[in-house]
Amino acid sequence: MIVSASVGAGHDGVATELARRLRERGFQIELVDFLDLLPGVLGAALRRAYALELAVAPSSWELLYTALDRHRRLSAAAARLANLARPRMVTALGTGCRAVVSTYPLASQVLGQLRRRGTLTTPVATFLCDMSVHSLWVSAGVDTHLAMHKVTADQAEALGAPGVHVTAPAIAPGFRPAGSPAEVASARSRFALPADGRLALVLAGSWAVGEVERTVDELAVTGTVTPVVVCGRNARLHRRLARGGRCIPLHWVDDMPTLLHAADVVVHNAGGLSCQEALAAGVPVITYRCIPGHGQTNVAALDLSGLVAHAPDVGELHRLLDAALADELTDVQRSASATLLAAPDPAAVIAALVEGPPA
Repeated sequence: MIVSASVGAGHDGVATELARRLRERGFQIELVDFLDLLPGVLGAALRRAYALELAVAPSSWELLYTALDRHRRLSAAAARLANLARPRMVTALGTGCRAVVSTYPLASQVLGQLRRRGTLTTPVATFLCDMSVHSLWVSAGVDTHLAMHKVTADQAEALGAPGVHVTAPAIAPGFRPAGSPAEVASARSRFALPADGRLALVLAGSWAVGEVERTVDELAVTGTVTPVVVCGRNARLHRRLARGGRCIPLHWVDDMPTLLHAADVVVHNAGGLSCQEALAAGVPVITYRCIPGHGQTNVAALDLSGLVAHAPDVGELHRLLDAALADELTDVQRSASATLLAAPDPAAVIAALVEGPPA
C-alpha cells in the first residue's frame, strides 16, 4: 500500500511512479490518499486551507512551517491531529499488506506510531519527496527513510531518522533529454509554441502559487526569452496572464516530458518533483522567487547539492539566464543530475524491505 496526499501534485506523482515500478516487480499496489482517511471533511478542509494560505498569506505558511520544524510540542500536536486517521488507516491496511510506503509526512507519523505500538507488523518505508527534510517527515517507527540525495540523507539522519538510504528520485522514464532538433520542433508544435526563439518554462507547482507574474515580467524584459507559464489548476492566473500578453500561459499539462523538450531553460519556485523532472530531461534549472516554507528550504538544499542554480535577485536571474542560454550551466547540472539518477532504484530498496535480509 502506498499512502500519498492530494496537496499539490508532487506527493501523488512520486506515489504513482513508485507504484508503476513496484508493479513491474510483481507487486499488487493499492494507492491511498491520506486526506481521505481523516474523519468527516477534515481532509478537504486541510487541503483548501493549505492552498489558500500559499495563495493569500504565504508568510504565515513560512511561520507555521518553521514553528512546526523547531518546536517539539507543536510538531507533536500536528502528529496527534494526523493520528485521527488511524482507525481508517488500520482498516485500509487490512490483513494482506506486505509493506507500506508513505510519500506524505503526516502519513509517516501515523504509520510510525502503528509500527511502534505493534499494531502494524509489516515494514514501513518513507520516501522523502523534498530535497530538504522537515522534522515531521521523520518517524522513529518507520523502518527506512529513502532520500534522493546525500544532502537529504544527512538532514534526515541529523533528525534521528532510522534506516536512511540514498536512492534515485522517483521520476517517470519519459523524462529524458530531447534526442534531436526535430524532437524539439515537434514538442513546440504539440503545444503551439513559437518554432524559433528561446523559451523559458516557468513552473510554480500544480497550484501555480507565488510571485509568478513578477517573474514573468523580469524574464520578458530581457528580450532574450519568451516566458511559457504552466498555470496548472490556477485558472485566475491563466486569465490574467492571457490578458497581459507578456508570456504564453498554459492550463494543466498532462505531457510534461514533451513540454520540457520544447524549453531552453526552466525557472522554478519550489524545488519539487518538477524540478527533478527538468533535470532528468537535461534542461538547465534556475530557482527564483521561491515560495516560503518548504520552497525556501528545498532551494537551500538544492543549492548545496549543486543540482540547480539559485538566483537571489533579478540581477542574478538575468546573469544565470544568459549562462543557461549559453550552455554554461548545462554540463554542471547534467553531471550532478547523472549522479542523482545513478543511485539505486527506490523500488528495489522497498522490494528488499518486503523480502527481508538474505540468509
